[in-house]
Amino acid sequence: MEVVTAAMSDRISVVTTIVLAFSTDPMARWCWPNADEYLAAMPLFTEAFGGRAFQSDSAHCTRDRRGAALWLPPGIDPDEEEMGRIAEERVSGSVRDDVYRLMERMAHFHPNEPHWYLPMIGVDPTQQGKGYGSALLNHALQQCDRDGCLAYLESSNPRNIPLYERHGFRVIGEIQSGLSPTMVAMLRVPRSATASD
Repeated sequence: MEVVTAAMSDRISVVTTIVLAFSTDPMARWCWPNADEYLAAMPLFTEAFGGRAFQSDSAHCTRDRRGAALWLPPGIDPDEEEMGRIAEERVSGSVRDDVYRLMERMAHFHPNEPHWYLPMIGVDPTQQGKGYGSALLNHALQQCDRDGCLAYLESSNPRNIPLYERHGFRVIGEIQSGLSPTMVAMLRVPRSATASD
C-alpha cells in the first residue's frame, strides 16, 4: 500500500478523509454531537489542528486517498489560536470550558525534546481494518527512526491504542476534563535508540 506526501492539491480530499474517519470518534462527537454541527466544524478543526503539515511536506496519504495522516515536524505546532476560535464559536457552551481545559492539559504531555507530533490520522470508515493505518504509521515512523527523533500523539479513541502500541508507542498519561471522554497520551522512542532492548 503506497503512501505519498500529500500535495496542496490533495488538501480537500485529505481533510475529507479525516473528517469521515473521525465521524465516530468519542472526543469529536462529544464536542459536536449533532451531525450538522460536526460536518460544519470538523473540517475547520482539522485544518487548525494539523493543517500546517501541508506546508511542511509532512501530510501523508495513501495513493487512493482513503487514508491520511497529518504530522507536524519538530518546532511546528498546531494553530492554537484558530483552535480556540473554533471552540469559542462552534462548541456548545455546556462543554466549552472542558474543551479549553483539555487543550491546556494536552500541552502538559508534549515532550520537551524535539519530536514529531501526530495530531490526526484517519482512514475512510469503509476501509478501516485493511492496513491503511499501519501503512501510514510505518511511512512516517521510518523517518523518526532514521532521525533518532521521538514521536508523540494523543489517542482520542481507545480502539486505536493497540495499533499505536504495535508501532512502538507507549501510554504516558490520560487527559480528561469534566464529562469529556479520555484521551491517551502516547510517546514513541525511536527504534534505533531501543534496538538493544
